[in-house]
Amino acid sequence: MRQLFLLIALLYGISLKAETYNIKDFGAKGDGVTVDSPAINSAIEEATQNGGGTIYIPAGTYACYSIRLKSNITIQIESGATVLAAFPSEKEGYDIAEPNPDNPYQDFGHSHWKNSLFWAVNEHDITICGNGLIYGEGLTREESRLHGVGNKALSFKECHNITVKDVAMLNCGHFAILATGVDNLHVLNLKVDTNRDGFDIDCCKNVRISDCSVNCPWDDAIVLKSSYALGYFKDTENVTVNGCFVSGYDKGSVLTAKWETDEAVAPDHGSNTGRIKLGTESSGGFKNIAITNCIFERSRGLAIEAVDGGWLEDVVVSNITMRNVGNSPFFIRLGARQRSPKGTPVGKLRRVQISNVNVYNADSQFSNIISGVPGHKVEEVSFSNINIHFKGGYTAEDGKIVPPESEKTYPEPWMFGTIPASGFYVRHAENIFFENIRFYFEQKDARPLFVLDDVENCDANRVRVDGKLVEKPFETH
Repeated sequence: MRQLFLLIALLYGISLKAETYNIKDFGAKGDGVTVDSPAINSAIEEATQNGGGTIYIPAGTYACYSIRLKSNITIQIESGATVLAAFPSEKEGYDIAEPNPDNPYQDFGHSHWKNSLFWAVNEHDITICGNGLIYGEGLTREESRLHGVGNKALSFKECHNITVKDVAMLNCGHFAILATGVDNLHVLNLKVDTNRDGFDIDCCKNVRISDCSVNCPWDDAIVLKSSYALGYFKDTENVTVNGCFVSGYDKGSVLTAKWETDEAVAPDHGSNTGRIKLGTESSGGFKNIAITNCIFERSRGLAIEAVDGGWLEDVVVSNITMRNVGNSPFFIRLGARQRSPKGTPVGKLRRVQISNVNVYNADSQFSNIISGVPGHKVEEVSFSNINIHFKGGYTAEDGKIVPPESEKTYPEPWMFGTIPASGFYVRHAENIFFENIRFYFEQKDARPLFVLDDVENCDANRVRVDGKLVEKPFETH
């Protein structure tokens, strides 16, 4: 019996060992020069043939092109390990971007997945974890169509049960994470410091983003989208974003904890980006979204947009702080850009609740904006317990401006020019409610506090400016 027990224990130990695949056993060098993605892909293939397992990446720097993820695989990037996106050469590079006939309906980067450092299509039960680093040095932040060029760090299409946790990510090209058509996605405790988008969650269902730091001075930090990249409409729904820090410090300076502020503007010549946003791609809809306990620092404000035909509804935002906001703290836009298949009607934007938000040192040019388009109103939006410190400094003449409709313009606050309200500009909307809103202005702002245009059923209760109650805050244009 003792011999039988020892034999079983030995076999069990061999079985456990066989589930972990050290990439150095497959020829990886980890010297930062040798291209090690063939070794990693070989380890993945062998694990897949055995039903799955953990691909172990020990300390070292592993220059790589595309790593092809498969079902039932865990990529464990150990402390001291860096997966380095190599620069393409004339002879080798990243996997070629696959054809997509629906490319005209969204940016090129959203329409392709294989031209990435890590990618998976139609796979399931994949985890990327560990305390190592994914460094996208050789990835482009542009929408390059050249063969062999990669522009994403992690890319998932029509997968399910995907987890990314604990790793650090640096300068990851167009997207640190692009997830399209993914169900059951968990993004947990990441430290991301990148040169374009952080997380783009597109047409996904049941998503949990928690306890992440995402620094993106040149683009959005956490953005939910619902494009037509899959060739069919699919909502992004059942999403929570909780306990995250988003910012627009100089790229690379958050991971190093230097918090540098030398870069004053993003490539679009606006203020540093680094925000949480719903939109811009919005052919499909957004449903059941909760954003809570998050911090915005040196970034643009919260943007909630539906401009391509999708229905955005049932969104709750609570317990947010923002400091040094470069444009509108709140930008809510129902537009008619309609970058969707021909005949797609204008969508809807309704049932949004925003509460318990503190904003400090916000730019005043665009104040806050809630705007639909003629014939299509934003509906059922409420703000409660909001505290905003604006820079101020605008004149009574600025209060006479009538902003353009700009129905088909890319949605950013500056699309309207200087806003005629110092607090909120509300146009083409109904059932809009404000409760316990407090404004403070560093410099006097002579524009009306609230300006309403084509608005039905709008109420404000307990509105204060510099601590003083405002009895009649609305002006109608």
